[in-house]
Amino acid sequence: MAPSVRDRDDHDNSDDEVDLIIDAWSRRLPDVDLTPLDVMSRLRRVANRLGRLRASAFSGAGLAAWEFDVLAALARATPPHELSPAQLIGATMIGSAAMTNRLDNLVRRGLVERLPNPRDGRSVLVRLTPEGATRVDEAMRRLAEREAEELRGLSREEQASLARLLRRLAQEAE
Repeated sequence: MAPSVRDRDDHDNSDDEVDLIIDAWSRRLPDVDLTPLDVMSRLRRVANRLGRLRASAFSGAGLAAWEFDVLAALARATPPHELSPAQLIGATMIGSAAMTNRLDNLVRRGLVERLPNPRDGRSVLVRLTPEGATRVDEAMRRLAEREAEELRGLSREEQASLARLLRRLAQEAE
């Protein structure tokens, strides 16, 4: 049977669902190194759980995940917390048509406002409203609390180590 990451882990000898899946595939395809599944399958499961956690945190603040993404980009901008639609597209990595639709919805909800761009009369700037700021800040507080709860089983050192490894993995993927 192909070696796996878990064979080198001295801390936890209990099998989880990923272990059982890898064992089954190892029996079926004994010539294939399934070591990457030890990491990537768990990352996928954690990402799915994180998606649900984030959606719950955002909905508790009255926001959808896509609304949070746009509002968070504006909240991170220097006061008066405004960006051009093109800057928002870059920050959220969505298309122009989708951004127009999202901004229309956020304007209707009173979470952002469109203002004429004083440097270019043909364009607009999108500004976070006080209500939008309140909602995005509440969503971030809820998210930070829930993510801290998810990580409670790891020490600060383990969290820092995991963050370093994930950063490296993300950089290599780019």
